Amino acid sequence: MATDPWEDELASQLRSSFTDVSLKLESFHGQPFATLEPGGYVKAVEFLKAQGFDYLVDLTAVDHPKDPVRFEIVAILYSFAANRRVRVHTRVGDGEAAPTLTGLYAAANWLEREIWDMFGVAFAGHPNLKRILMPEDWQGHPLRKERSIVAMDQEWVRANLDIESGQ
Repeated sequence: MATDPWEDELASQLRSSFTDVSLKLESFHGQPFATLEPGGYVKAVEFLKAQGFDYLVDLTAVDHPKDPVRFEIVAILYSFAANRRVRVHTRVGDGEAAPTLTGLYAAANWLEREIWDMFGVAFAGHPNLKRILMPEDWQGHPLRKERSIVAMDQEWVRANLDIESGQ
């Protein structure tokens, strides 16, 4: 993905406020995003919330199975006052916990549970990290790229319903 540098007043404020962590400020088709190491991720989101980004639009993950730091966590923030979105990215390895945003946005609770359920990424400090979409006895995490979701579904249907899946 070809990106451009993110250059504006907010980017300058982020750059001057986060000199002690790795920070990358980029833009893709006019949509700005900041990429930080996990140690600066929550602080950057907290900083942006103080700047008026008071709505957590979404929180998701991307599986990069061939990368040494496999999972990318993406928070999409919105400022009603400025009518503007900003994305904040961090990366965690398989088996590493990402920092939770539940202390900043109540909506992060369910969104982080969804990431845990679908990708298997845990969130350090999350108050109730458990499955939210899949059955409690589901084995694995369907959006990880190492296994076919159809094969996982067929296994579960056979084991729990004693029929062949319609997949």
